[in-house]
Amino acid sequence: MLWDLFCRVIDNHGDLGVCWRLARDLAARGEQVRLWVDDATALAWMAAGPHPGIDLRGWPAGDVDTRPGDVVIEAFGCELPPAFIARMAARQPAPRWINLEYLSAEDYVERSHGLASPQFSGPGVGLSKHFFYPGFTPRTGGLLREPGLPARIAAFDGRAWLTGHDWAPRDGERVVSLFAYANPALPALLAALAERPTLVLACPGPLQALVTDRPQLRCIALPYLTQDDYDRLLWACDLNFVRGEDSFVRAQWAGKPFVWHIYPQPEDNAHHVKLEAFMDRAALPTAWRHVWRGWNGLGALPHSLTGLEDASSHARKWREQLVAQPDLLTQLQGFLGLSS
Repeated sequence: MLWDLFCRVIDNHGDLGVCWRLARDLAARGEQVRLWVDDATALAWMAAGPHPGIDLRGWPAGDVDTRPGDVVIEAFGCELPPAFIARMAARQPAPRWINLEYLSAEDYVERSHGLASPQFSGPGVGLSKHFFYPGFTPRTGGLLREPGLPARIAAFDGRAWLTGHDWAPRDGERVVSLFAYANPALPALLAALAERPTLVLACPGPLQALVTDRPQLRCIALPYLTQDDYDRLLWACDLNFVRGEDSFVRAQWAGKPFVWHIYPQPEDNAHHVKLEAFMDRAALPTAWRHVWRGWNGLGALPHSLTGLEDASSHARKWREQLVAQPDLLTQLQGFLGLSS
C-alpha cells in the first residue's frame, strides 16, 4: 500500500513529531509512505539515519504530477492542496481519505470517531473523508505504539544509558526530565524539586536557560534528541515533565509518573477543559491533580510534590490499561479494511 501523509508545522514541531512516528510505524510494517511537510528542518535532529519506505517531500506549491496513494492522511486538519484533492477525485479507485485529529480525552471524541464527511462541492466532489480520533478508550482510535514497545522498555537499562551520555545521577539523586513551554510556575517547581537531591535534565526550549543549580538541585542542559533517544530519556527518569501531544503519549508508555504541560489556548482557555478531561479519564490521584493544575496555571503549584508514590503506582496501572487496547495504526488499518 502507498500512503500519502500531509503535515503542516504550526509551531513547536509537535505535529511533525506525531506524523514522523506514524510514518516510521507504517514503513516498519512494510507500507510505503510519502510524507509531505511544509517545514522538515526539525527532522535533522528528530530523525537520525536513513528510513527505508519513507519518501520525504516538500509541501506542494501547486499541482504535482503524482498519482495519489491508496490512502491519504490529512493530519490535524492541515487542509490538503486543492490540486492534489482534484487528483484524488480523478483516481480510480479513489483513495481512502482520513483526517487524523488531535488527541483529546473529551467525550466528543467517542461520538466523532469514524464519522464520514462526504464532499458535495469543490475539487474533491464525490469523495468522502473520515475523521479518525486518537484516544484512550476502546471507542476511539487508540494511541501510536509501535510493535514490541513494552518489551523494549522492560529490557532497558536506564542507569547504563544515562551513564553512557554523562548524565548519570549521583548517589541518592532522583532524575527528572523537563520539557515544557514557557511557564511562570518554574521557580515554584524548582523549589519543590530541591526538597530532596534531584538531577534535572532540561530539554531544549524556553525553560532550559532558566534551570540552574541550587542546593540539592543539579541541572544539565540536554541537546536536541532523536525521537528514539527522547523515549529512552523518559524510560530512564524517575519523573517526567512533558508537553504537547507526542511527548505526552510517550510518557504514558514509559510507565513513570509524569506531569503534562498542555498546549495553552489563552483565547478561550479550552486547554483547561482538555486537561481536566484527561485527569478524569485516567482517574489521576487527587494529590497529583493539584500538581498538574499548578503546573498549568489552574492554581498554585504545591510547595511539595506530594502524591509522587501514588502517581508512580498509577502510571504503571494506566499503562497496562492502555497496552490492552489495539494501537492506533492497527486500528486505522482495521478501519480501512486492510490487514496489518
